[in-house]
Amino acid sequence: LGQCQNYMKGYEPKLVLDRNLIDNNFVRCKRGIIEDERKKVISMIDSIHMPKEVMEATLAGVDLEDGSRVVAVRAAKDFLNEWERTNVLPTKGLYIYGKFGVGKSYLLGALANELAARHIHSVVVYVPEFLREMKQAIQDHSLAEKIEFVKRAPVLMLDDIGAEIMSSWTRDEILGTILHYRMSEQLPTFMSSNFNYDELQHHLSFTQRGEKEVVKAGRIMERIKALTTPISLQGKNWRES
Repeated sequence: LGQCQNYMKGYEPKLVLDRNLIDNNFVRCKRGIIEDERKKVISMIDSIHMPKEVMEATLAGVDLEDGSRVVAVRAAKDFLNEWERTNVLPTKGLYIYGKFGVGKSYLLGALANELAARHIHSVVVYVPEFLREMKQAIQDHSLAEKIEFVKRAPVLMLDDIGAEIMSSWTRDEILGTILHYRMSEQLPTFMSSNFNYDELQHHLSFTQRGEKEVVKAGRIMERIKALTTPISLQGKNWRES
């Protein structure tokens, strides 16, 4: 579209007859229509602190040499196929876990783009930065608004949960509030983490002050398990290749 030679980029001239006079009108050209669709797709994704390369990911771009990635991509496609078959979003998302650089965030971004292409709105959140932002939101009185926006997303993707420095407040009042609402409303939620379920529960049990709160961590994990199906992602570290 940037190389369009037309007088108006994305539009092509069309002769029309108006009151016995020949006039020149402009209609959207093919490249313009494609650009409109691209912008519409982009508008269906809200990204909070996510890197650009993740938000440009595609399922076709996932390296399927490792069997666990095949399983993960198949699970993502099963989610999409269920929506296409019933026109209703499945209530349960995926909990994708594995070591650094195996493509967990990439898979979430690819799924968000697949949903956007189907005009399904999703919110993709990098959890550590989001929780830091929540502390600042208290000062500018935007905390409640930001929590509402995230918790009500038609599809929510929480990237790198467990990488944050956990406090009782962020765990119970932010994460707990969001997950409880989504569990109650049966809204699909996807997560990625370096931890499996047990390791994440251990992480959530300890606050930055060193306090051990097993019961509260268990409550959060009950919600996570109700919202997701765990899938282990393995293979080579993409960042080192």
